[in-house]
Amino acid sequence: MSKQDHGSPLSDVAFASLELEPSVMAGVKDAGFTHCTPIQALTLPPALEGRDVAGQAQTGTGKTAAFLLVAFNRLAKTRGQGEQARHPGAVIIAPTRELALQIHKDAETLGGHTGLKLALAYGGVDYDKQRKALEEGCDILIGTPGRMIDYFKQKVYALDQVEVAILDEADRMFDLGFIKDIRYMLRRMPEVTQRQSLMFSATLAQRVMELAYEHMNDPVTLKVEADNVTADNVKQSVFYPANEEKLPLLIQLLRDADNGRTMVFTNTRQGADDIGRTLNANGLPAAVISGRVHQKKRQSLLRRFHDGDIRILVATDVAARGLHIPDVTHVFNFDLPQDPEDYVHRVGRTARLGAKGEAISFACEDFAFGLPDIESYIGYAIPMESVDPGNLPEIEKPPRPPRKRSGPGGQRRHGGGGRRGGGRSSDAPASQSASGAEGDKPKRRRRRRRKPATTEGA
Repeated sequence: MSKQDHGSPLSDVAFASLELEPSVMAGVKDAGFTHCTPIQALTLPPALEGRDVAGQAQTGTGKTAAFLLVAFNRLAKTRGQGEQARHPGAVIIAPTRELALQIHKDAETLGGHTGLKLALAYGGVDYDKQRKALEEGCDILIGTPGRMIDYFKQKVYALDQVEVAILDEADRMFDLGFIKDIRYMLRRMPEVTQRQSLMFSATLAQRVMELAYEHMNDPVTLKVEADNVTADNVKQSVFYPANEEKLPLLIQLLRDADNGRTMVFTNTRQGADDIGRTLNANGLPAAVISGRVHQKKRQSLLRRFHDGDIRILVATDVAARGLHIPDVTHVFNFDLPQDPEDYVHRVGRTARLGAKGEAISFACEDFAFGLPDIESYIGYAIPMESVDPGNLPEIEKPPRPPRKRSGPGGQRRHGGGGRRGGGRSSDAPASQSASGAEGDKPKRRRRRRRKPATTEGA
């Protein structure tokens, strides 16, 4: 977790004034925090008193620390130092694996002195390892809905001891189709009057507030109002290249950029792969993460990008939300997103906690139609930059990727293998996985035998 220095936007509320438990305050000091960010200053006082809170603020403003401190402070009082619990007292639900891992990492710092035990549950990897950790007991469970429900249905853990229920990036839950799963979990926790519920998001749309009123106890809604939807310290610009000019323009701009960390966003997995191969072929070492990349490799690449071993990361929107990677100086929208909110979240990967950054977008022939909606959403026109095709560099074409080997019968082999213990290997909604269980085996069609042709009078 990054320290709140380098001119980050802080309030006048000091953490020392919040009367946090000593073990929790020790974690705050370890994180280097002295004063609250605006969203923390708004939400922590009522939440620490036990109120249900729905909080909205721009990405990168400290929402994760806000709800973690509430959970740690409450359980530090009710569970005591070093007491081993069988079932979680706090559940934190995130829409993506990467966000769950980020929350867990921050929780290790803030809760390092509490003696409270953390556990992770997310799809893609470590099925038996995660199951064992839950069987041994935990105080705080952090994860994605699909894998959490999987273990719950197998009675690996229970939800009847939950004191704090936390939903992060609630609007994204709707986008990914997780709302049925969220409601399934919330209905199996203690009644709303018997638990505390916290909901945090960059946007609190009407559909999100309906969920809050249904599953929260008279929640107080707190928003950090900003003049701009995107951070003020992000320099934004948009180019209008032809489709065939996009890769040469990207390479030119990357060569002109400084040596900070750069993220390049595209709308498709195939597009991410093509960009990554082209950049590497032109002397710009880049890594690619998308839903196609195995979870362990994604974690490894994100860690190396975070540590500075990788300078350029090409990604789909799997990396657009929730991740805190310091010192990202440039964000490129190689493809303009079709959802204006995704633009805000992509741009939010730079200029974290008060730093400066630059966001450059390509309004090409395929995606320029989305620009008016984006500008309407953020409330202003993005400054335009011109492209001179004559000055674009000649680029080296990458070698074609190897073709997948064919298995017996000429059919392509598919990765993934079998699933152990009934676990889902992805974070697809549980309802979707359950309904598709019978569809895993392709049905064989019976061939109808043709009757031999007959001639009249035979």
